[in-house]
Amino acid sequence: MKADDNSLRIEPNGLDGANRHICAFFNGMDEHYRVLRSFIKHGFEEGDKAFHLVDPKRREDHLRRLTDAGIDVEEATASGQLEVHPWEDGPLHGDRFDQDTWLAAFEQALQSGPASGYAKTRFLAQMEWALVDLPGIDDMIEFETRVNYVVPKYDDPVICSYDLSKFGASSVIYALRTHPIVIIGGLLQENPFYVDPDELLAEIREQRPASAGKSIAR
Repeated sequence: MKADDNSLRIEPNGLDGANRHICAFFNGMDEHYRVLRSFIKHGFEEGDKAFHLVDPKRREDHLRRLTDAGIDVEEATASGQLEVHPWEDGPLHGDRFDQDTWLAAFEQALQSGPASGYAKTRFLAQMEWALVDLPGIDDMIEFETRVNYVVPKYDDPVICSYDLSKFGASSVIYALRTHPIVIIGGLLQENPFYVDPDELLAEIREQRPASAGKSIAR
């Protein structure tokens, strides 16, 4: 993929691995869109479906930025190629975060592209939903770990986008441990801090009594 200036750069074979679960770190939303612009555009050019989870307060801004990137948002939405959902349609649905329910819904989202005739699904989630004070949100790290059992079953890149102005160091460490690929400084590369999900789940569950009641670091 030929990247735009200041847009995403991918190391050779960067997306050839079996697990395309990616954490992306940005300093503000302007950098978020600047870096991911080519990735998003390339998906539409390749005939992939785009499934985006965004802050409901930023939905209109998100659509405007897609339009500015040269995407016909109205046509893509009407055809089903583009789905933009607020967090309440996904992880924040209901009165608590239920990781089992959301894991099933996440897999259905990945299946939705090929089921509708698209080559694959490019999934993008703005992760500030994890900072919402909601029952069950403490399970978010376990959920992100379990995602690594789902993503390898599909040929779909899944990007979890973290705004570093909102997340603390502890959250960044957890994100690095649960994603085999990382985007930082506009470069996509293998993440050396990734921990196998079997190993990390055992660690999380062993520590659970000591960490009960603690929320994700902000």
